[in-house]
Amino acid sequence: MKRSIILLLIIVIVGVSCKKKQTPLTEEEVIAVVKRFDEGWIGKNLSIVDSVLAPSYIYFTQSGSTFNRKNLVETAGSSEYLLDSAERLEYRIKLFENTAVVSTRWIGKGVYKGVDFDENQRCSITIIKIDNKVQILSEHCTPIKSLNLLH
Repeated sequence: MKRSIILLLIIVIVGVSCKKKQTPLTEEEVIAVVKRFDEGWIGKNLSIVDSVLAPSYIYFTQSGSTFNRKNLVETAGSSEYLLDSAERLEYRIKLFENTAVVSTRWIGKGVYKGVDFDENQRCSITIIKIDNKVQILSEHCTPIKSLNLLH
């Protein structure tokens, strides 16, 4: 009986000590996951887009609606969404242990559902790191207007 308890205790101790330790999220990881997302989006590679989104991902649209992960991945692969050009600039990153809030500027031109768009947006992206996997949790983009009404 004592041997069983000692053996069980050793197994538990070894199991706990072998568990991977969570490393803090870094700016390099944040930039890499956003660039990977953009690469997948621009290249219409749905497996890349899907791989960088957290299971509970949410996108807040400019019209006040939301897109879940499934909606966003479908849009990325849709023949109704075509990009002529896209670039992301002006990364500003605030790190909080395993979470980052990222401000970027996204400039893109293309066609969505037959309507041309030419966008210049400020995007807020929330990124998380869980079990050493970096994923995008949410995003919201707002058009940059030439007239500053509030600030």
